[in-house]
Amino acid sequence: MSGRSKTDGLVLILVLLCGIVIGSFIGDLLENVKYFGWLAYGKTFGISTASPFVLDLSVITLSFGLMFKINIASILGMIIAFLIYKWARR
Repeated sequence: MSGRSKTDGLVLILVLLCGIVIGSFIGDLLENVKYFGWLAYGKTFGISTASPFVLDLSVITLSFGLMFKINIASILGMIIAFLIYKWARR
């Protein structure tokens, strides 16, 4: 049964990521709509892609940049995705 719990965890992570992406997309779309602009309120954090972390090994140069943009719509999308996952698992 341990194989089932591993796939359940992977499915949950994928469902949550889809919820976050779809929620963020909806928040960006509704940013300029009068009563739904609050869904786009959020925060961006991480290692800036404008000035990434650079590792120069003389033979190869690696650049790392990672930004997270979390808004209210993405949080709501994650919650809705989790509820759908739980409902589908019944």
